[in-house]
Amino acid sequence: MTTHTYETDIVAWAYEQAWLVRTGQFERLDLKHIAEEIEDVGKSEQRELASRMVILIAHLLKWQYQPELQSRSWQMTIRNQRRAIQLHLKQMPSLRAKLNDVEWLEIIWGDAVYQASKETGLDNFPETCPWSIADTLSDGWMPALSLSEEPRSRQSSEP
Repeated sequence: MTTHTYETDIVAWAYEQAWLVRTGQFERLDLKHIAEEIEDVGKSEQRELASRMVILIAHLLKWQYQPELQSRSWQMTIRNQRRAIQLHLKQMPSLRAKLNDVEWLEIIWGDAVYQASKETGLDNFPETCPWSIADTLSDGWMPALSLSEEPRSRQSSEP
């Protein structure tokens, strides 16, 4: 069997490492890189959760700040992201801890605000998330537009 290196062909390396495990050839395993790959799986799952949270929150912001543009498409995106997040958390319960991580949530909020701002042209979103995680992830919950939250375009000449 040819030995593949992690650096030159990671796919062939991965198949070879799996084969070595299955055949009990543990002394030939590339443990350093196997450990890195295992850690990367966890990071990948965290990125998946973060990406879905950003999409969800950005759409909730658009829903709240552009009520005249609310659509079935936005509703479906919100619903689909909520379901995907719930499924992801069910399959990987250890990720629930991220929902209580203040720093992680601040990053998610910042990314969602950036995305919503880019898509809407608005720039007056709150500094911090005004909604609870429970509400954000709750089926059927939608933010309401309050009179003090009139949307303002970035191109506005107002202070």
